[in-house]
Amino acid sequence: MASAPTQSLPANGGDGLYSYTRNSTFQKRGVEIAKALIKESIAEKFDANRFISPLAASTKLCIADLGCSVGPNTFIAVQNIIESLELKFSSAEAIEFQVFFNDFTSNDFNTLFRSLPCDRHYFATGVPGGFHDRLFPKASIHIIHCSYAVHWMSKVPKEVMDKDSPAWNKGRIDYAYGPPEVHEAYAAQFVKDVERFLGARAQELACGGLMALLVPCLSSGTTAQQCSIIAMAGVLGSCLVDMATEGLLSENDVDSFNLPRYYASQQELESVIERNGSFSIERIELLDRAKTDGGTMRVRAPSMIASSFRSILEGLIKEHFGAEIVDGLFSRFEKKMEESSVLSDPRYKSPSELFILLKRKVA
Repeated sequence: MASAPTQSLPANGGDGLYSYTRNSTFQKRGVEIAKALIKESIAEKFDANRFISPLAASTKLCIADLGCSVGPNTFIAVQNIIESLELKFSSAEAIEFQVFFNDFTSNDFNTLFRSLPCDRHYFATGVPGGFHDRLFPKASIHIIHCSYAVHWMSKVPKEVMDKDSPAWNKGRIDYAYGPPEVHEAYAAQFVKDVERFLGARAQELACGGLMALLVPCLSSGTTAQQCSIIAMAGVLGSCLVDMATEGLLSENDVDSFNLPRYYASQQELESVIERNGSFSIERIELLDRAKTDGGTMRVRAPSMIASSFRSILEGLIKEHFGAEIVDGLFSRFEKKMEESSVLSDPRYKSPSELFILLKRKVA
């Protein structure tokens, strides 16, 4: 009997056909678009006098990338932060940079560290563990970066797997198409997890330190049912239901499988940040992907979408159903995506990508 996943698992490691390394170009482009925003943010909002003394022989600045996966996107983000700091401080030669790369304990850190840039201007350290809890000593980090990770929750809400609950999500793997209670359970779990995330970071980030978040969210005026990425997950879920109907999977196993992710609105994100009270929102704006390269999830081929989903979800699927179903499942998914209206119907909107810059308030 498969057990319900209790938390997200890392994306596929290595550099194979279905690795995150080879199937994260969409996220990579988002990180590249955000480079100018981070550069401007460091130039305008990072207080040099608070952290760097002209009398000190050297100064150590600590940077953390949370949910780093295996690269190369994490290296792009970190390099941009380092270059922005070096540009800001004329005494950069007296600054030493310590970078902490964080992800789950089962993340492929071997691939990550084999891929480290040879010409990097920082010392690299791996920090295993989920980012919903503390990872670093108090007030020890100066800049935190986290992209395409905060929407992943620590676990699936227990209500959606309870047959006696109004939020039981039978026959679905996401929250958009079930009863209202399913959406409410997901929203409540997301809020709890972001509160934990912010609470942990409030202790770890030095007063005056910055945190840059890149979070996929619902586009303005778009419901969860109109979000293309959620609709695609619905297509994947229908493939699991088909396999159960054909006797290839247990119906109970399908009913107990749900994705632990939630696409919030900008208002939901702002509300939980403001309620935390430890951070000021210094900047919040949407990435304009269309202005730079016109790239959206909509224009991607079904084969690319299937590979991208597999690179992210394969670990969860293997844990719940076993490895033997993976090839057949994603073959079905690709075929269904070729026939689906999700890629052509204008009612479906790609998630927005929200850049949020937070500053740790001075106590």
